[in-house]
Amino acid sequence: MKILVINGPNLNMLGLREPAIYGRETYQDLLAFIAQTAAEEGVEADCFQSNHEGALVDRIQEAYGVYDGIVINPGAYTHTSIALLDAVKAVSIPTVEVHLSDVTKREDFRQVSYIRLACVKTFMGMGFAGYREGIRYLKALRKNETT
Repeated sequence: MKILVINGPNLNMLGLREPAIYGRETYQDLLAFIAQTAAEEGVEADCFQSNHEGALVDRIQEAYGVYDGIVINPGAYTHTSIALLDAVKAVSIPTVEVHLSDVTKREDFRQVSYIRLACVKTFMGMGFAGYREGIRYLKALRKNETT
């Protein structure tokens, strides 16, 4: 099973950006966590990060026919990007939305998630563990589809 993990704007700044909300672990720590999780789960996981909406759309489109699932933390684009929603809908790859913080307990503008409309599941407020749960969820979903 091949999973694409997509991280949106400012996630490359983990460890520096608002550590009271996002913690002190870095983006490199997140990549190592994802690699370890993928190895433990027996799946292949490729990671991609961009601060640019179009680059994220391009990567989702490029995933078509290549990946069995997507784990995406769209960052601030969660609340603004219909383009990401449309890209996920277009490729019809099972997609899990992940957020490090619990966005339901944050600012009013963070209560809207456009991408959630195309996602099979959302994990939030779990820190890095949300990525693990997303990978596990996609693995279980695939297993259920093939049995």
